[in-house]
This record gives sequence, C-alpha cells and structure tokens, in this order.
Amino acid sequence: MAFLEYPLSLVLTCFFDVPCTDTEPEDDPQELPLFRRWLAVATISGSALCVTCASAAAFTIEGVSQQFHVGKEVAILGVSLYVLGLGTGPLFSGPLSEVYGRNIIYRVSFTFFFVFAFPVAFAPNIAIFLLFRFVTGLCGAAFLSVAGGSISDMFSNAKVGTPMAVYTMTPFFGPEVGPLLGGFINQNTTWRWTYYLFIIWSFFQLVALFLFVPETYSPVILKQKARRLRNATGDRNYYSPLEKENINLTRSILLSCYKPLQLLISDRMILLIDIWNALVLGIQYLAFEAFPIIFIEKHGFNLQMTGMTFLGIGIGLLLGLATMPYWNRRYQRIYEKNGDPPPEFRLVMGQVGGILVSVSLYWLAFTTYEHVHWIAPIIASVPFGTGTYFVFTSSYTYIVVAYRPIAASAMASNSAMRSSFAAAFPLFANQMYHNLGTVGATALLAGLATVMAPLPFVFYYIGARLRERSKFAV
Repeated sequence: MAFLEYPLSLVLTCFFDVPCTDTEPEDDPQELPLFRRWLAVATISGSALCVTCASAAAFTIEGVSQQFHVGKEVAILGVSLYVLGLGTGPLFSGPLSEVYGRNIIYRVSFTFFFVFAFPVAFAPNIAIFLLFRFVTGLCGAAFLSVAGGSISDMFSNAKVGTPMAVYTMTPFFGPEVGPLLGGFINQNTTWRWTYYLFIIWSFFQLVALFLFVPETYSPVILKQKARRLRNATGDRNYYSPLEKENINLTRSILLSCYKPLQLLISDRMILLIDIWNALVLGIQYLAFEAFPIIFIEKHGFNLQMTGMTFLGIGIGLLLGLATMPYWNRRYQRIYEKNGDPPPEFRLVMGQVGGILVSVSLYWLAFTTYEHVHWIAPIIASVPFGTGTYFVFTSSYTYIVVAYRPIAASAMASNSAMRSSFAAAFPLFANQMYHNLGTVGATALLAGLATVMAPLPFVFYYIGARLRERSKFAV
C-alpha cells in the first residue's frame, strides 16, 4: 500500500488502466474544508466517548448483583466482558476498514451497538445481560481502532497532532465521565437507567455519524471514483488497486485477524508499546474498583460522592489537553528548522507521561490511609490523568505516523492488547486491595509503571533502527 504516501491525483494517474487527470479536490480527504474535517473528528470522538463511558459501569454492579441474585464477582463480568469486546472488535474492524473503508465500518458497527444496547438495558436475566454486554463492546470497538486511521487520512503529519490529541482524550475521558454519571444515576434510581441513557446517547451519535463523517480512506475513495467513471464513460478499463486485489469477505475476515497478530508477533516496537499502553489502561480500569474501596470503605462516601472522586483523573486529562499548544509549537519549530522530524519525536510527550504516571501512583499509594484527608488521593490522581493522556497521545500519534499505511491494523493490535488488560484488572482488584491493603496494592502498581517508564526513552534513541528492520514501519 505504498500509494498511500502520494497525492490522490497521482495515484489515479499511476494506477488506473486509463489515466485520469480530472481529480476533484473533494476526492482527497486532506483537501476537505477544515470545518468539515473537524466536524468529522468531533463526531468520531463523541462516539468514542459514548462507547468508553459505557465501559465504566462499576456503579451498576451492586444493582445487577441484587436484581439477578448473583455474587459481585459475577456482576463485575459486566465490566470485564464489555471491555473484552472492545479489545476483540478491533481485530476485525481495523483491518476490515482498510478493505471496505472507514465509513461502512462506523455505520454498521454503531448501528449494532445501538440495537444491542436494548437487551442490556432490558435484560431479564444475568446470562442475557452478560452476553449482550460483550456484544455491545464488540460492536463499539471500531472507535478505538479505526478512528486513528480516519484522523491520519484527513490530516498531514505536520497537522495530525492536535486532532489526534482531541480524539485521544475522549476514549480515556469516557471512563472518568462514566463513574460520575453512574454515581448520580445509581444513587437516585435503578441501575437500568444507566443503560437507558446510553441508548438515548448512542441514537444521536448514530445520526451524527451518517450526517457528518465522510469516507476518508484513499483506496476506497479511488474505488468509488473508478465505479463512477465506468458508469459515466462506459469504459471498463477504470479500476482501482483495491478492486484488482479482489478480496472477498471471508478472506478479509481472516486477514483482519492475522495482520494485527502478525504485528504483535513480528514487530518488537509495536509489542512493547502495546504492553506499556495496556498496563497503564489496566491500572486505570482497576481504579474503578479501587476508588470505591478507598472512598466508601475508608471515608464513608456514598455512590454519588465516590463518582465525583474520578474528577481528579478527569482534570488531569484536561490539563494534558491544555498543553497541546506547547507541543505543537515545539513540533513546528523543529519542522521549520530541519523539516519533518522522525516519528520518534512524538515519544517525548510519552517520556513525560511515563514519569507522571509512576510518581502519581506512589503519591496515591501513601495517601490512602484513613487518617489522611480524602482530598489528598484525589489530588494525587490528577498527574495520573495528565500522564495517561501524554502516554496515549504520544503512542497513538507515533503509531499512525510510523505505521501510516497500516495505521488501522496497528491501532487494532494496540487496542486489543490494552482492552485485554483492562478487562482482566478489575477481576482481581477487590482481592488485591483487600489482601495487600490500599497502600501495598497501589505501590505494586506504581512499581510496574516504573519498570515500563523507560520505554519511550529507549525508543526515542533506537526507534529509527527498529523501524529500518520492520517490514511494516515507514
């Protein structure tokens, strides 16, 4: 897919059997009006926020447990299976978007997300509830893998940083907004209203997806234009490269699973970045179980108040977003002086983020004592929010720049690894925090984060050599 490196008009001239030179500007996603591109980014980001808010259903666990007469360990599966679906879905949605286009994946997957939200909200038993929690996670996963590809389609390397930063915030701001909403809902009404809210929200997001998000994947745009030219001219020699590959659905599905797994197995840099991201996200999801232990059991908070304790992480995420003008100016200075910097430049933000995550977790660990004021652990969680934002923004931007031709597949491998950790961590959070104590358990997580923190520094210096050896990186 080397043709992704060139302007769309050149691709048409080189690859069509009959040369075509009358390319309209609207055929190139990077030539769309800036407002339209940002409207697409906002719509995609809003959908990602909706999907990830639904992942943070920790406050429904008590209600689900009582309604269906099951233990809390079973009720927690509602969170883990949803997140597992988010991790499994990208193995299909990301690579399939590189065959059929971004738009059809968004529309089909989110339509199913909306439809299958009804059996969750109106589940008559625990089996239906858990089954469709997994299915809705599977359907919503496109916004964790395909979105990065869409944004890289619409913006050049020099301009992709800010829109990627906006998008990156939403999937990780969602798990903070979810508990905040969930705390108020479950304190004042039934757990089912949590899912009624997501049905209403997902309906409006679905309408916006159909109205405001254009197709951005160049090979599919070429395919659509070739079809128009054949119909308009009657000349059957117009064919796009994608049509010549003649990939059927079965082969597409097999390839869609294979490519992200191939990246994880054969590309060392992707594997290590994915593990680092997975650990950070796993810790974030573990907090959904840890914060109720810290604030309900030790400080006597109710659900409403406990939901608000996640504002610390949310404020940290917003502070991270507020620093983007600085990072953009830094990039622009280097760009003007030396031209487009290598992808490893994007990891500088991750270096800062890795340190902030580790420091924040140590700080949080030693402020969870009962005699320490409740505001202290909330303040300690602020740099964790900023650090996670820096880690994920730098990682995402690095992946879509360094692996641009297969950005969706690379993001799919990242999302699958992250979501697997996020699904597993809440399952042992309760036992871990009660056996090790809040200080010991959080300090253990801080130690794991410290071990991974040097990775962006290592990649900054040896990333170029690793990319030269990779058959996927540019």
